[in-house]
Amino acid sequence: MAETNSSEWTVGRYLATRLEQLGIRHLFGVPGNHLGPFLEILHKHTSVEWVGTPTEIGAGFAADAYARTRRVDGTHPRIAAAATTYSVGSFSLLNPIGGAYVEYIPIIAINASPTYEQWLNYQAIGLLTSHMSQRRESNLEVYRQVTVDAQVISNPGLAPMQIDGAIVACLSERRPVYLEVMEDVWTAPCEAPHGTLTARRRPVTEANRKMLGKAVAAAVDLIEDFGTPILWAGEEIDRFDLAGEFADLVADTGIPFCTTIGGKAVLSEDNPDFVGVYNGKASLPKVREIFKNVAGCRIGMGSWSTSKNLGGEQSVGSDWIVAAKEGVSVGASYFPDVQLGEFIKALRQRLVERFGTRSFEADYFSIGNATGLDVPGSVAAYRSETFAAPQGNELTYDSLFCRVNRLLRDSPGRYTVVSDAAFALLGSMNLHMAEPDTYLAQNSWLSIGYSVGATSGAAMARGDRRPLVFVGDGSFQETCQELSTHVRHGLRPVVFVLDNEGFYGIEQMLVQSCYYTKPPAADADFYNILHRWNYQALAEVFTTDETKMTAFDVRDLDQVERAFGRIDNPADEINKGPILVRVRLRRDDYPAAVQYKVDECAITVPTQAESVESVRPVGATTTSAT
Repeated sequence: MAETNSSEWTVGRYLATRLEQLGIRHLFGVPGNHLGPFLEILHKHTSVEWVGTPTEIGAGFAADAYARTRRVDGTHPRIAAAATTYSVGSFSLLNPIGGAYVEYIPIIAINASPTYEQWLNYQAIGLLTSHMSQRRESNLEVYRQVTVDAQVISNPGLAPMQIDGAIVACLSERRPVYLEVMEDVWTAPCEAPHGTLTARRRPVTEANRKMLGKAVAAAVDLIEDFGTPILWAGEEIDRFDLAGEFADLVADTGIPFCTTIGGKAVLSEDNPDFVGVYNGKASLPKVREIFKNVAGCRIGMGSWSTSKNLGGEQSVGSDWIVAAKEGVSVGASYFPDVQLGEFIKALRQRLVERFGTRSFEADYFSIGNATGLDVPGSVAAYRSETFAAPQGNELTYDSLFCRVNRLLRDSPGRYTVVSDAAFALLGSMNLHMAEPDTYLAQNSWLSIGYSVGATSGAAMARGDRRPLVFVGDGSFQETCQELSTHVRHGLRPVVFVLDNEGFYGIEQMLVQSCYYTKPPAADADFYNILHRWNYQALAEVFTTDETKMTAFDVRDLDQVERAFGRIDNPADEINKGPILVRVRLRRDDYPAAVQYKVDECAITVPTQAESVESVRPVGATTTSAT
């Protein structure tokens, strides 16, 4: 770490040192003339490694995953940084920063801008230079919409205060901040850093304690009235590092729990009280039956009511408790300004005091079976079904993920799953993750292509875990360049490109799911058809003398089995570098998680002939679905 007693301090060195003090070991981005001086300073004065990515959007996704997957060790917080050059770079970075804002991911977005002198020239005579806009605050204004603090640093004397304030806001709010630094300011003198930057926790006031007490009392009454509660752990358990508090709640009360997709693997899914991932109608049928009908009330802890957490459902009911977004809803009552961590601890204490330790422990599978609901068997039987071998040799979304589940079971502790949006997310959400913090997905912002860039950050933050990446072909075409980062830095992910014959499958499902009925009641919409690539050929494109990328082209489960045999063998030479697996799927295939949409469409479809004529869009192609 840089010394703080030197007189040779500059703004660039100040910021670089603050990044290093935060435990940031990798800075992601795309260089440019305005950023160059800072990167020279970073290299000279710190151990922070510059990770140049092919695209700014890839850098942003990498930073996002880096912040999500860094271990919380009590010394360094979860935080990451990305750096770009003004306008042309920063506007490309805006998408990942927007996603990080929505999903509570702390990222320091650094934007190097033209010099102060150049801005004065523009102000006086209208002379524009590289990347400048006629609107001087254009970059600042757009970033203000997706950050909790945004600063333009033009005065070196004020820089330390601005930098420290923004970083503290980032740590405290767990959301991105923006630092725009003028090029000639990087080398301008400033004071040395003082002290350690830490999150500032919002104090719990007497008013907060009273509101907390009311929320807990109402929650306990609702639980007592409805009985058989089930917990629903969500994103904020992960984002605010509350896994320990949530684990204590489960252990002491015995209440069974589900998770959202974004909260998946906040605890080990080997936990005997774990039921499954609840995602509305997209849940596994048994899990949904337990969550909706066996349980008497539902308790969301840090769970967000988004379309990817309530698949096909639009609301929660009077038998719900939801603690999130700094408030608690209990039925129709709302208790604002209640901190989630305080609520979890207080609810645990009150439930144990009133009902006793593990008084809610129950096998909801057996209860459902005994009451005639469609959840036959027990939790033990259900767990064994999780690892059942796929039937036949046909390669489908579900048979692939069934086989992946067995890989995860047979090689514990070796892999992290990184899922993209769409069918990849819906197919992977029921993978059984035995270790916590081993599943990564952007399940609210849902920027397609996220996974390929995110893999770089995940691999660098957790070098002990190999990423298994699942990405649709349409998503992959957005960010395929980020394979270059994997090879360049000797990372070893396995990227599964789910190639359903060049098709935006999820868009087709959302716009016109009748395409997927058997027989099909509609043609594929022309705008959802992609140009097909020879994905496996990209391995040769990105391979270097130092690092080889290997590709597999699989068409059935036998070929998947052979590929997995090599991928899971540490002695195999192919595992010294990245691997790309082209998974060939039928265009009309889809994960069972969205079967409900096809069923809903089938109910309204008269006959195939009538339906095809009535729904076929003008100019649509006539690709067969069978």
